[in-house]
Amino acid sequence: MRPPISPSRVTVIGAGIVGTVAASYLLRDGHKVTVIDRVPPGEGCSFGNAGCISPGSMAPLAGPGVLWQVPGWLRDPLGPLALRWAYLPRALPWLLRFARAGRPKQVERDSAALRALHRDAFENYAPLLKAAGAENLVRRHGQLYVYSTAQAFRRDAADRARRRALGIAIEELERSQIRQIEPALAPIFARAVHLPEHGHTLDPWRLVQRLAEGFQRDGGTVLRREVRDVEVGPNGPRRLSTDQDDIEVETLVIAAGAWSGRLAARFGDRVPLESHRGYHVTVSEPGVAPRMPVMWAERKFMMTPMQPGLRFAGTVEFAGLEAPPDYRRARVLLKQGKEVFPDLNAGSVSEWMGHRPCLPDSLPVIGRSPGFDSVLYAFGHGHTGLSGAPTTGRAVADLVAGRTPPLDLTPYRVDRF
Repeated sequence: MRPPISPSRVTVIGAGIVGTVAASYLLRDGHKVTVIDRVPPGEGCSFGNAGCISPGSMAPLAGPGVLWQVPGWLRDPLGPLALRWAYLPRALPWLLRFARAGRPKQVERDSAALRALHRDAFENYAPLLKAAGAENLVRRHGQLYVYSTAQAFRRDAADRARRRALGIAIEELERSQIRQIEPALAPIFARAVHLPEHGHTLDPWRLVQRLAEGFQRDGGTVLRREVRDVEVGPNGPRRLSTDQDDIEVETLVIAAGAWSGRLAARFGDRVPLESHRGYHVTVSEPGVAPRMPVMWAERKFMMTPMQPGLRFAGTVEFAGLEAPPDYRRARVLLKQGKEVFPDLNAGSVSEWMGHRPCLPDSLPVIGRSPGFDSVLYAFGHGHTGLSGAPTTGRAVADLVAGRTPPLDLTPYRVDRF
């Protein structure tokens, strides 16, 4: 283990769930911590996600059989994957790496790494939630994955086997048992999987806000700035150039989500980071009240009960960071949601699009830059940022303090590609 940097100042770029949690853990270690983002805490990707906290989330996106389903998804206007064809030349290198990540041995390794990252999510959130007065925003009622056909259920048998091998509790349900757990569901599902150790937040945006408020009460600083460049000296970063002023830095944590790749490149670390543009539609007065998040496994979208309403979130769109949203993707979710909940009242809805920061192997980047001890990375959590944030935040604080993190960071190194 390298000796501690012992900085007087730590600057975190990114005020989403990962950056806010990392900053909170760093502050608890006695550092002077500043968080910088172009938007207020929680208003990026963390604002509109599905809200799931999943200790048993271990399935990389490039799982067995996924590649064979991609052509059908692209042809299906209601499918979970969309590609703006003008963006294909930019997306193609990422997609080729994604295909290689689907090899069986790599899937096994990546599954174990995801499980290790997510396993202690609730335990690592606990002290921060208590300090911020945010415990009431988290529920641990489980999650339900439903299948409309027995064939689709059988197709995921390998996934269930891997979950059991990694010590994840799962319960397989027959058709007659599904509506006993969630009576509001339509009687169209043949099988289901219940994950009793999982949970969700009642509002991911408010969760980040509460944590950020607690961070500031305890002496942390949040600045609303757009970071435009980093001045790099022979020993690491010296200052950030922003849209308002220059900011001196000593130790830098990059947790800027889908924008992190550009910053990492300033330190010679190039990563294949891509935005999986995700959409949601939230129904404010749905008239139905599921107890827990429900995922329609074949359609790859989640339905989560929240304080703002019933949220339907999912889909993947490749179009980059600059293209305008295509809210037809959100309306697809609502259309499918009405199939799941026949009594849904969809009179008042809101729509949203955000950028999930995704790497081809579904693992984030966590750890130091190989070239600069004073630069640490915490980005690329993809579809599971809420689940991976607390353990990532603890690991970053451990590295800065010179402690050995309990999580082996080898699978998440920035130079693995």
